[in-house]
Amino acid sequence: MAREAASKATASRGSGAEAEAEAAAGEYWSEALKSFLDHIPVSSVPGALQPTASPAVEVKLDGSVLGALDAMYSSNAAGAVIVDVVQSSFGKYVDRDIGFVEFSSLVLWALEELGKVESEPTDGTSDFLSSLKQHHQIAETKIAWLAKLFLWEPFFPVRTQDTLFHTMLLFSKHHRLNVAPVVESINSSVIGFVTQNAVMELLLQSSGLEWLDKIADKQLSEFRFANVRKPVLVYSDQTLADGLHILSKEKMGVAVIDRKTSCLIGSIQCSDLYLFLDDSSLFSKRTTTTLEEFIDLNNKANSKCSTAEDSSPPGQNILALRNRQPSMVGLPATNLKSDTLKQAMEKLTTSRSSCSFIVDEQGHVEGVVTTRDIISVFSPPCMDSRIDGGTFFSAALEQAGCRVENGQMIQNS
Repeated sequence: MAREAASKATASRGSGAEAEAEAAAGEYWSEALKSFLDHIPVSSVPGALQPTASPAVEVKLDGSVLGALDAMYSSNAAGAVIVDVVQSSFGKYVDRDIGFVEFSSLVLWALEELGKVESEPTDGTSDFLSSLKQHHQIAETKIAWLAKLFLWEPFFPVRTQDTLFHTMLLFSKHHRLNVAPVVESINSSVIGFVTQNAVMELLLQSSGLEWLDKIADKQLSEFRFANVRKPVLVYSDQTLADGLHILSKEKMGVAVIDRKTSCLIGSIQCSDLYLFLDDSSLFSKRTTTTLEEFIDLNNKANSKCSTAEDSSPPGQNILALRNRQPSMVGLPATNLKSDTLKQAMEKLTTSRSSCSFIVDEQGHVEGVVTTRDIISVFSPPCMDSRIDGGTFFSAALEQAGCRVENGQMIQNS
């Protein structure tokens, strides 16, 4: 039907009805472009709706860092909703969900603060939580105060009747947004979450569609981010403390390379930080443990975790702390520049990682591609002026004979 409308518009050129036909075709394509993703409900996103009635871990605005870490760890949750109890005159809570905080953000902040106050190395019996409790000023820091340090993520919920189009607009426009909570229409309680990886997983289900494949089948070398974004590197013989300090600044996966060969041997990512609570000795030995030793420990932990999760239904536990697929235990997600964007998407969704390192044939790290980079490729150009030609919507517009100028979609003459 869409192609028929475009064909009629072309055939009518030169006639008196040319302007009218082109306007009709342009209007149709504009609607078709939006409706492509606007007919995919949020409920279709893998793992968006959890099987339990109340899956979201909640931390109060006046709660402590220690309490928040304990709540997330005991619930195997990588993040928690920040709530502020506000009671209306009708006796119902209004706008109680005001933010989102990640487990990794609190662990990295606490590690940095503990490093400032501990003048001497701790003994081998001191674990992370015990050390935290010994420093009341850190452990009892209020969640509300952390907003000053931009450790919160914005709270932009989507409803079950919202669409993938709506969700992608949120991710593309708000560059600090990693997780979109899913809320019910009636009482607005959080019933699930949508992540960037989950969005990519749903997009991959449209593989074979011309508008998708025209972009997704391009090599990574054709995209600007593959040539501009510089990876963060550390050597494998550096200490775990060194790597954590860098990770706290970058908030993105750090590539660990061999000092002699400069080849990638692993990575340290925010998703690894649960190990500080799993292994009581890891914290006290962080200044003597090398990153290579930490990677070996992480691989063993992921192997055990992945085996335990093999029996779990796919798409569930989307925010689980221990959330690594067995096939990806070992080296982090990697791609060659000659790989396609679709192959990078598949690697990221399979590994549930936030980034894939771009390597050459010898294993030297040349770049990095993040889930946000890929989401931006598929974002509407009118939402971000920095996104130029080559995106999913730009390709669709080109085929439709349209373009976007100043946020408006117009028909080419």
